Amino acid sequence: MSDAPDKESQTEEPTEKRISDSIEKGNTPHSREVTMFAGLLAALLFFSFFLRSGAGTLVAALQNLLDQSGQFQVGAGRNAIHLLNASMQVAAMFLLPAVILMIVMALVSTFGQNAPRISPERMAPKWSRISPIAGWSRVFSVRGLTELLKSVLKLLVVGGIAFMLLKGEIGGAIATIQSDPAGLGDHLLGLARKLLGGVTLAIFVLAAADLVWTRIHWKRDLRMSRQDVKDEMKQMQGDPMVKARQRSVAMERSRKRMMAAVPTATMVIANPTHYAIALRYVREEGGAPKVVAKGQDLIALKIREIAEKHEIPVIEDKALARSMYDRVEIDMMIPAEFYRVIAELIHFLNRTGAAARKQ
Repeated sequence: MSDAPDKESQTEEPTEKRISDSIEKGNTPHSREVTMFAGLLAALLFFSFFLRSGAGTLVAALQNLLDQSGQFQVGAGRNAIHLLNASMQVAAMFLLPAVILMIVMALVSTFGQNAPRISPERMAPKWSRISPIAGWSRVFSVRGLTELLKSVLKLLVVGGIAFMLLKGEIGGAIATIQSDPAGLGDHLLGLARKLLGGVTLAIFVLAAADLVWTRIHWKRDLRMSRQDVKDEMKQMQGDPMVKARQRSVAMERSRKRMMAAVPTATMVIANPTHYAIALRYVREEGGAPKVVAKGQDLIALKIREIAEKHEIPVIEDKALARSMYDRVEIDMMIPAEFYRVIAELIHFLNRTGAAARKQ
């Protein structure tokens, strides 16, 4: 089946997570025109600032080698190697500024578009990269045709600029040859700088437009369907069923800890079947009475059952149990409004000896 329905369903803009995941995988927008512009700019800088002085140094060094050519016996292997090394060193010194400029501009154009990142997924070998069928499909895809049109546009722009510049300079070159041939080199160097400058400026405009287009197209490829957005939100917030299960497990563990604390209580205040609050008060521990357990219905009955099993006094007071249940939480001390009534109950239990046995 075609992928068109999937593309048509991708109507939502990519989320920040989708974009960051894509960048982590190495899928980043990259404009080739920016790299081309950087290379042309490096060449223009070399022509403008290093070519004349470098060429003069190169010519002087080569002339010196030619002047000393009689001292080299090419038939001897060592002399031939020495001559070759000397020539290569001179050429290397001449080309060194160009190489440095090319490397610097290439790094700036690459890292300026995207921060350097190692992506094992992009480095992993894939059959689709060497598959002829996949290659032809990329060539004749919409993106492949777009790249072809961009290449044709670049060729037309560069060719048009070169034609206009050369057309106006042919007469000057002929006049230079006829009047002073020694100045032809400077004239050609100036013409090369002008031609390279015009082409670089044109490529700069194309690179700026391509950079914007590339990022728009990259973001369009990352668009999501509504279902994708929902799935991502569910993944970030957690599956509701899983979260419900986690809450259930947490509540069950909390309930077990609460029931395990009931035997340490001093008393249980209950509404016969609906509410139960287990309180602990030991004078040596200091502070107000503390709630060690609370519950209603089945849990309240369970608290009463454990209390009776461990001979903990259960005091039935419907109004007190109901009002306390809404105001207290487990592991907290009772509010001040209940101090008086609870103190009276503790005094009563101490007097009858029920609470004293728990202490």
